[in-house]
Amino acid sequence: MAELLTIEEAQRLVLEHVRPLQPERVALELAASRVLAEAAHAVVDLPPFPSSAMDGFAVRAADTPGTLPVVFRVAAGQPAPGALRPGESMGIATGGVVPDGADAVIPFEYVVDHDNEVEIGSAVEPGANVRPRGGDLQAGAQVVQAGAQLGPAHLGALAAAGVAEVVCGGVPRAAVLATGTELRRPGEPLGPGEVYEANGLILAAQLTSAGASVERLPAVADDEDAHREALARGLEHDVLVTSGGVSVGPHDLVRRVESELGVEEVFWRVAVKPGKPVSFGVRERTLVFGLPGNPVSSLVGFELFVRPALLALQGHAEPMPRFEPGRLTTVARRNPNRDQLVRARTRTDDAEAVELEPLAGQESHMIATAAGADALVLIPRGEGELDPGSPVRYLRLG
Repeated sequence: MAELLTIEEAQRLVLEHVRPLQPERVALELAASRVLAEAAHAVVDLPPFPSSAMDGFAVRAADTPGTLPVVFRVAAGQPAPGALRPGESMGIATGGVVPDGADAVIPFEYVVDHDNEVEIGSAVEPGANVRPRGGDLQAGAQVVQAGAQLGPAHLGALAAAGVAEVVCGGVPRAAVLATGTELRRPGEPLGPGEVYEANGLILAAQLTSAGASVERLPAVADDEDAHREALARGLEHDVLVTSGGVSVGPHDLVRRVESELGVEEVFWRVAVKPGKPVSFGVRERTLVFGLPGNPVSSLVGFELFVRPALLALQGHAEPMPRFEPGRLTTVARRNPNRDQLVRARTRTDDAEAVELEPLAGQESHMIATAAGADALVLIPRGEGELDPGSPVRYLRLG
């Protein structure tokens, strides 16, 4: 039997077969979590005028210290009617336009304000509390680079820089199909040997969180015609993710029927626990993932292989899983032949380092136990075990 692929080899093969989707223009208010296909540039200087960093008084630094008349009070959005002349001051709100002629702002708490005069007891440095025009960003400068996934800070910066729309990677159209005669919908009565179908819901949620538009196909029984009809419909999408039916049992029909429908299998089986029998193939531009039927195996396979593909389809600059450093709180036994993804809970110690506590019950069917986890800890293959305190890497589960 062929040697199993490593996680890294399988991920490389997946990304080699990804062809990014056609970009599209998106209104900024609809662009949250979208991936930029083109860098976005500022329309205006940011800030677009010299502005006050404090509530206080705009002055000429050369006129301080001293007592100055207050000739106008500048509110945000209401500039002064004219320039500040020597020997004058103007009240000014945070964000207000610093008037021509002024080169500093002194905060309210450092002066005495009475009868439209302000007493300034000490000299003010030129430029104090003044945000210069373009001090954050100049018109035409890059605000957010291509490949970034737009979060709240990105959106705020783009809006402030006058960007009304952005060019984003296309939204992947994904289909999810769970297979198995034993599957029933929650709420239906269970017969002997039957179980409630959960993988389709898990995968649909994961696909949505990765930016896809999802069609959840009805689960199909272990019947070739039913498989063929459902898989043909799923292959009309950019991504098809199936659950179950990818092993070697007499009722594991997915890979064979997909082959009959023109899917070219790129790999089958990866040296990972849980999730070894994962498969990946392509038909034209459609990416086809076959995940195992055990719920935790399916969840892990998605995070390792499907999510990177979805992000790459959208043009994400860094689509690979983001492993972070932490350390174990308990012993973890290693598998000689396969890397393991162990469900765990995170906590921080007094030094703010992340500690990872593996959960009891790591079998791949234990989805209820997995619900208590917020991390997947990578335990590299090898002999022996990792002691408490051993450094490891982990993936966050959102």
